[in-house]
Amino acid sequence: MVRIRLLRVGAKKQPRYRVVIMDARAPRDGRPIEVIGSYNPCTHPETVKIKEDRVLHWLGNGAQPTDSVVQLLEKRGTMARFARLKAGEPLEKLVAEAEADAAARPVPSPSTRSVQAVVTAAAAAEEVETAVAAAEEVETAAAAAEEVETAVAAVEEVEIAEPGTETVQDADQVAAA
Repeated sequence: MVRIRLLRVGAKKQPRYRVVIMDARAPRDGRPIEVIGSYNPCTHPETVKIKEDRVLHWLGNGAQPTDSVVQLLEKRGTMARFARLKAGEPLEKLVAEAEADAAARPVPSPSTRSVQAVVTAAAAAEEVETAVAAAEEVETAAAAAEEVETAVAAVEEVEIAEPGTETVQDADQVAAA
């Protein structure tokens, strides 16, 4: 039995896959019959390139896709196009439609960012917002502390005199100064 499956390539913790046609009994990293595409889950958005005509050819010849490949093909609409091919639509029309769909998809930038980098950037932005809010609270607390220090200084300036003498200053006069 022939399978359409993913062949892992790429470095440690940086997975990239080739979409390949392989014998079901072949080892995971064995030699493929044909390479029909690639899949990079580490880019944002993920990159999927598939030769639509070859996928339809192999599906028509009885190749069975794995579950993960079925998900990729359903996202791209290939499985729906295969059903239409079986119903009698011409292959050329379906391939042209697939190329138009591929052209309409967003293209990842040349300097792709990994999903981990996107998550890290979001977490960093959240930490910055928290730090800004804390700084605003500190500024408010510092302003309140200055007001308290001013009030304490004003109280210290007030002279306390013996009863009956006129040297006691009014607190409002001190606060106004």
